[in-house]
Amino acid sequence: MKSSWQWIVLPLLFLSTIFTAMAQTSKAELDLGVAAYKDARYEEAIRHFQKAVDLDSGNINARMYLATASLSQYIPGVDTQENKLMAEQAVDQYKQVLDSDAPRDQKINCAKGIAYVYLNLKKLDDSRKYYQMASDYDPDDPEPYYSLGALDWTECYQARMSERAKLGLKPGENLNPQNPDQKRVCDDLKDKNWSRILHGIEMLKKAINLRPAYDDAMAYMNLMFREKADVECNDLAARDQDLKTADEWIDKTLGFKKAKTNKSAAPTEPNPQ
Repeated sequence: MKSSWQWIVLPLLFLSTIFTAMAQTSKAELDLGVAAYKDARYEEAIRHFQKAVDLDSGNINARMYLATASLSQYIPGVDTQENKLMAEQAVDQYKQVLDSDAPRDQKINCAKGIAYVYLNLKKLDDSRKYYQMASDYDPDDPEPYYSLGALDWTECYQARMSERAKLGLKPGENLNPQNPDQKRVCDDLKDKNWSRILHGIEMLKKAINLRPAYDDAMAYMNLMFREKADVECNDLAARDQDLKTADEWIDKTLGFKKAKTNKSAAPTEPNPQ
């Protein structure tokens, strides 16, 4: 006569064998990964998604989930090997999807995901490449235009602030064309940044045209016109106009932000049902 523990253990072993066998398909691993991801068990989810990809390299959804789960574990600005591996794993999976015959929407998300990672890794040229790719896939999406404009501003601002620091200029103090050293720096910065400034303004305008209430893009328009103003050393009237335009964008930004706040704070009407 079998002992009582055998009646308990043997069925459990049998069920464990069945579940293990069931999980040896890409779809099953994907399903297990999705369940773990929804339950915020991200490391477990990543293992299942990786297994799903290993079992079927053509499982695009598994690659997308693996990239998304890896990216969820990536912490921008944290310089550890483990963190970098999460970023690299996300980028690698996104690139695999881009090289496949995946639907356009998935490729757009991949391009945006890669651009975001590269932006946080300070690889601005690579980030620009993939935001441009996202825009090429969907010219009616305002977000890549906004991101390209923000990238243009970042590069212009960094170069300008570095030179201003060397000159000891205070915030709000524009480059003075009457000062030989400042005039030289101003001319050099204009040669270096001018095309990027104009491109950034163009990208931000496209973003706002597609999304008229895009207050983040408006805020960058203000910043971009201030970049433009500071290098207008040979045309002080143009500088004054740029600063005026920048102030107008501040007013627009604040107006839209206030409208958003008021809308979100407005009481909802009671449901008679």
